[in-house]
Amino acid sequence: MVVAETERLLITKFSLEDAPFFIELVNTPKFIKYIGNRKVKTIEQAQERITNGHLKNYAELGYGFYKLLLKSENNKPIGTNGLTKRDTLELPDIGFAMLPEYENKGFGYESSIAVLKLAKNTYKLKKIGAITLEHNVNSIKLLEKLGLTYEKKVKPFEDDAELLLFVKNL
Repeated sequence: MVVAETERLLITKFSLEDAPFFIELVNTPKFIKYIGNRKVKTIEQAQERITNGHLKNYAELGYGFYKLLLKSENNKPIGTNGLTKRDTLELPDIGFAMLPEYENKGFGYESSIAVLKLAKNTYKLKKIGAITLEHNVNSIKLLEKLGLTYEKKVKPFEDDAELLLFVKNL
């Protein structure tokens, strides 16, 4: 199901059929380095993560993480962008990841603009957050380009790693 469209991308909901792409995406070196090792190696594990994460969020929140399809390559899945609401953070937050060959080509910015419009106009969110590691310079640059500003350091996960929290009023 298409939730948004940009010049180059279709932004769609994940489905269980996306398990092979999900495995590929979450096992890229930068995903593991900057987002974390999800330990998803099998179709069954991927389908479980999609069911208990993406599909659950669509049903409960109305939004979630979406699949990015590149129009010029027959709607090939190239990454993800979307929103989640974590119990450990007061704001819904935006997040994104691309397959390595599609990084640094503007897809993160292009898809984030569409997701922020959805957040404001469709989901009626008033404020959005984003979290990232302090050494994830590319992510920080993108968040700042999107108009998010650094607010404070937070520790939202059990691993006790400090993350930077950025926020934006919509």
